[in-house]
Parts: sequence; C-alpha cells; structure tokens
Amino acid sequence: MPLQKIMKTLAVATTLLLPTAAWAMHPLITDDAGTLGRGKYQFEVNGQYDHDEEGSVESTGYQMAAGQSYGVTDTIDLVAGIPYLWAKEKDSGVEVSNENGVSDASLDVKWHFFEKNGLSLAMKPGLALPTGNEEKGLGSGKVGYHVYAIASKEVDPWAIHVNLGYIRNENDTDDRVNLWHASLAGTYLLRQDLTLVGNIHVDRNADPSSDNNPAYLLG
Repeated sequence: MPLQKIMKTLAVATTLLLPTAAWAMHPLITDDAGTLGRGKYQFEVNGQYDHDEEGSVESTGYQMAAGQSYGVTDTIDLVAGIPYLWAKEKDSGVEVSNENGVSDASLDVKWHFFEKNGLSLAMKPGLALPTGNEEKGLGSGKVGYHVYAIASKEVDPWAIHVNLGYIRNENDTDDRVNLWHASLAGTYLLRQDLTLVGNIHVDRNADPSSDNNPAYLLG
C-alpha cells in the first residue's frame, strides 16, 4: 500500500468513524441513542494504525482523534472532533516520505427525539470541515456533510444499537462522493463491572475502482 493510499485510508476512516466512534461506548463503533444531559461534558481520544508491505516498500500510518461533546439540552448534544495523522514510507529500509498533520475536523449535533418502553431514537447530522492540508493528502479540501439515524433498544440485561448513515464525501481526489455506513452492536451485562459486547459494521468503499466494501467485526 503506497503512502498516498495509507493517507487516504486514514482520512476516509476519520470521516466515516469519528462522528460515531468518538462517542459510542468503548470499545464499540456503533453509537447509542442517548445524550449526555444539559451542561455535561465528555472528552475522548481514539486511535488507528495501518501497516503494509509490498515488495521492498513498507508503508505505515497512524491516526489519533480527539473529540469533545457538550450537552446543550437534555436531548441535544454538540459534538466536535479533530484528528491528527502520521504516515511514512520506506523503500529498502530508506525513508522516502514522511507526512503528518491535522486532518479534517467534524462538527455534529446529536438529537435524542424519542424514548418509550426501552426504545430510543436519535438523529446525528454533521459537517466535515476541510482543516487538513489537501496537498499532503491530509484532507479532502472541501466541506462535506453526513447524517446518522440511531436506534437503541434496552431490555435488561441486553441492549441493541443500530446505526445507518449517509456521508457526502466531497473531495478533490476522485474518491466516491456518496458513501453509506451501516452497523449493529449488542451488549450483555454479566454483572455490574463486566459487560460482553459485539459489533459489526460495513462501509461503502470510497475507492471508485473497488466494489469490495470494508466490513468489520468486533467482540
């Protein structure tokens, strides 16, 4: 995987995952429908690592994403996040490229609009802001947007969460513009301090040359 592809992978992962992953219950990717409550704050950090070797070429990439959530009301959260990316490439052990910097930030509003009999529903629209250096491959160079529909159902000791998302991936790098995300998570409370979790999700591949959509399973 060449350096440019590593950078693109990390940048796209940031776009797809930051709006959900930064605020889902760790270690889940899928978000739940709950909000923080009026006047409450939450700060989280998550990371990602990529590594690939093709012949004599070795490529590595890292991502660290930080985010802040604030409860504007009991049912509305304001969520802001910004990632930092590192990527380098070596050929026969000699470093040929090394790029790092801030990538595209995100700004989201999470609205918890329904709750009854253990069923909760929320919407989470947001923007992807072009704060990353496009020439270095750290950002898209354009403002994008996304919206997630979130449903949670809790029946003790079980909880199920479903996310469906549309991402408008505006970019100058010939990636797909219209992307989607679907995920399902479940938790089972064994005891007060121990919970079993499972998560599966699939994303539309941003690479227009591939129809192989990445899917992930977490437990």
